[in-house]
Amino acid sequence: MRYLITGAAGFIGFHLSKRLLGQGNSVVGIDNLNEYYDVNLKNARLNELKVDQGFTFHKLDLVDREGIGKLFSEDNFDCVVNLAAQAGVRYSLENPHAYVDSNVAGFLNILEGCRNSDIKHLVFASSSSVYGANTMMPFSVHHNVDHPISFYAATKKSNELMAHAYSSLYKLPCTGLRFFTVYGPLGRPDMALFLFTKAIMENRPIDVFNHGKMKRDFTYIDDIVEGLIRVIDKIPAPDTGWNSDNPDSATSYAPYRIYNIGNNNPIELAKFIEVLEDCLGMKAEKNLLPMQPGDVPETYADVDGLADDVGFKPSTSIQKGIKKFVEWYLDYYTRT
Repeated sequence: MRYLITGAAGFIGFHLSKRLLGQGNSVVGIDNLNEYYDVNLKNARLNELKVDQGFTFHKLDLVDREGIGKLFSEDNFDCVVNLAAQAGVRYSLENPHAYVDSNVAGFLNILEGCRNSDIKHLVFASSSSVYGANTMMPFSVHHNVDHPISFYAATKKSNELMAHAYSSLYKLPCTGLRFFTVYGPLGRPDMALFLFTKAIMENRPIDVFNHGKMKRDFTYIDDIVEGLIRVIDKIPAPDTGWNSDNPDSATSYAPYRIYNIGNNNPIELAKFIEVLEDCLGMKAEKNLLPMQPGDVPETYADVDGLADDVGFKPSTSIQKGIKKFVEWYLDYYTRT
């Protein structure tokens, strides 16, 4: 199989590409290598992928309509996995235009490329952030998600709507995955685990929002990749039982599906920090702060749909996952 992975130098894109290459597939990766976080880490991921002869990389931005069109016209992809996005809830408060460029205009270019190239399956990243003001737990793909509380979340919801429109109009099979707080080796430096580890190692205080009372459904990267691999192979078909009088947002009369992918086990941030302290053998100095605008107090994934359709649900404990992250972090920053 030949795959196009957008955001291949990113956290999830790197790990998925590595897994696909290990299975003997060919992977074309694109990334704009922007400076939202350390480009050296992105290049380190790419260098690891480039060792495999089945990997080809193009430095390309999703908003480059001509470049994306040319890429699709000159290649023959079986499946496209769109993981490129402007990420981050808090940064969307500062630079909302970047989110429209990448997450809306850029995603449209991917949809057009897929439509014009007879792609067998488009898998795209959504986010648990789309649940916004919802408080019914666990979050279910069957719940209404019309009240985002961050602009980032609004752009990810727009991806789901845009994909459905193309699925309906052009019979393009589309599957969206709502990721829940992904962590692990080679992770993003703007995420809590990375920030906390760096600060503790440097004997600096860590900023702990909502006084450590926030809960997150922390999901280890290997579980995310396993879910992606299984979903890629599960090309959606129209749901013959879909009822337009009582529409289910997770399925459709079109070849379209939405799944949550989370650990189905929310952990309080204070507990997460305790496990990190144990792994580092160091105590954190905590700067307790109120919750920030755009944040939600808790996330908790209902993954029944994923388990039913592809036979998998994430299960890696934070004790195991954080230990693996710390081992990588200490090794990587000792070498670099």
